[in-house]
Amino acid sequence: YWGYESLMGRSWDEPFTLYGLLAESIRTAPDRSWVEFTLRPEARFSDGAHVTVEDVIWSFETMGTEGHPRYQTAWTKIESMERVGERSLRFTFTEPDRELPLILGLRPIVQRAQFDVSAGGRSFAESSLTPVIASGPYEVSAVDPGRSVTFRRIRDWWGDELPFFAGQYNAD
Repeated sequence: YWGYESLMGRSWDEPFTLYGLLAESIRTAPDRSWVEFTLRPEARFSDGAHVTVEDVIWSFETMGTEGHPRYQTAWTKIESMERVGERSLRFTFTEPDRELPLILGLRPIVQRAQFDVSAGGRSFAESSLTPVIASGPYEVSAVDPGRSVTFRRIRDWWGDELPFFAGQYNAD
């Protein structure tokens, strides 16, 4: 989806290859019993807020417990999730899994603050037509329920200069 980035991105012309998007680096144990992601310092949401470790942790936990079943299945394989540095977090798995680091890297990350009910945000479980704040190259600019969704390109998108995106997301 054009509006929300994940920790890693799929290279469509290189099967089984992922590159860091929100994550500037990825480390795994030799047996793939854990994966560690370090976020890019320039990664931010369309409102200007930086993507934080807390956003990643919140996204995984919330989608893993309240989200679509495909997120819940992977969540059951996570033994622990912890901050291990200013911009780094580690997922430890219930058992070694060679594919799980890649699967987790493709999960969308959303901004925790917009769903912080104690700070005036809306509940994640609440149905709404209010667009979710974007981290990708486009954001929702208008919704006509049952008819259309209009996207607007984010002019100062943080990922515009990443080689991974060369030649992409240039349509206004």
